[in-house]
Amino acid sequence: MTSSLGLDFGTTNTVVALPAARGSTDGAAPLVFEHNRQEFSAFRSVLSFWTDESLPNSPIESDAGPWAIEHFIENPGDCRFLQSLKSFAASPLFSETRIYGQRFGFEALMAKFLTLMQARAGSQIEKLPRRLVVGRPVEFAGSAPDPKLALERYRAALARLGAQDVRFVYEPVAAAFFFAQRLTRDATVLVADFGGGTSDFSLMRFEVRGKTLQTRALASSGVGVAGDTFDFHIIDKLISPSLGKGTTYSSGSQDLLLPNRFFTAFARWSELSVLKTSRDFRELKKLLRTSNEPERLQNFIELVEGDQGYALYKAVSEAKARLSSSEETDLSFTWEDVDLDFTVRRPDFESWIAGDLQKMSGAVDTAMWRAKLENSEVDKVFLTGGSSFVPAVRRMFEARFGAERIETGDELVSIAHGLALIGESDDIDRWCAPEEI
Repeated sequence: MTSSLGLDFGTTNTVVALPAARGSTDGAAPLVFEHNRQEFSAFRSVLSFWTDESLPNSPIESDAGPWAIEHFIENPGDCRFLQSLKSFAASPLFSETRIYGQRFGFEALMAKFLTLMQARAGSQIEKLPRRLVVGRPVEFAGSAPDPKLALERYRAALARLGAQDVRFVYEPVAAAFFFAQRLTRDATVLVADFGGGTSDFSLMRFEVRGKTLQTRALASSGVGVAGDTFDFHIIDKLISPSLGKGTTYSSGSQDLLLPNRFFTAFARWSELSVLKTSRDFRELKKLLRTSNEPERLQNFIELVEGDQGYALYKAVSEAKARLSSSEETDLSFTWEDVDLDFTVRRPDFESWIAGDLQKMSGAVDTAMWRAKLENSEVDKVFLTGGSSFVPAVRRMFEARFGAERIETGDELVSIAHGLALIGESDDIDRWCAPEEI
């Protein structure tokens, strides 16, 4: 058994990598899973809980990843489906959620997810190694995130699994370590890591000395804008108006606009999982009686009560992905009486995310300023993560650094690989993020 493990706990996907034996040229390898005869390493960060209601005092059962999704799709009204767990990590407003009468804090949910993931890995990882090297964003997602709280919760969750030595490394630093293995000469590298909840940037200096790679971290920065935010705009601009956003309801002698908070919660992955049981949703259903366009609002209510959020988000995410290679694409979704059909054009999508791109560019500015570097002094730019495929994102870096300096590859596993390699390095303390607890 290896002595360390790299854990990239992501908003959308989680990847675990183990370092190869010392002396091997393989570096590191991710855990591989198989579902419906398909192999994958990016394990979806989702949970499903259910009980057998026909039996008194039936225990709560659960599963994770694609098995959780499968159970949820087959039994949408009979299970609790949770996604984007990482989005709650740094939130002081989230203390717990109730699932079939039991309280689950963030620590319990993360531990449950990782335990189920480990079980699905089978013999690949029957026991945790002594050292866990865990990725963390430079800036956590959410409103007024508390990074100390997030790391406390991470540690508590991992302690439940028996972790002994937990180290935290900035996710883009881990990606930089992975990328550096391909370098043959000295280079200053900017790594841009685009996750589901955050976008993080790190500048590193690598110097090749024979077979030894000397490294120096120059600066890091991050922003709570990423792939989930892009999905939000598609839902907010196209889908939500068909479900009642922008419509009014009668209150006495006047018509009032339906509060946007209902639709904001629907358009965010992390909030959607708790919307159905929220006070806001109960209030919204009461407004149906006085709605001036009740058909639209009824569709909204039926989608939420029918647990169709995941299927709708999947359609949105797939349409977004198609826009990376097409100028326009269809976005269609049908369920019972709800029939949605739109054409999504890349220019429109890029106009919706323009403000997000500015925030990302501002975070790059911050990293460059902290490192005291000019654009011309960056030799390589490594783009990783799902949103690195978005043409507008890539153009932003090409315009700034030149297309010839841009590199991509292993977008979903690079961070976990880097974490695993750092776990085996002799100078691991140099790579760890500053302690915040």
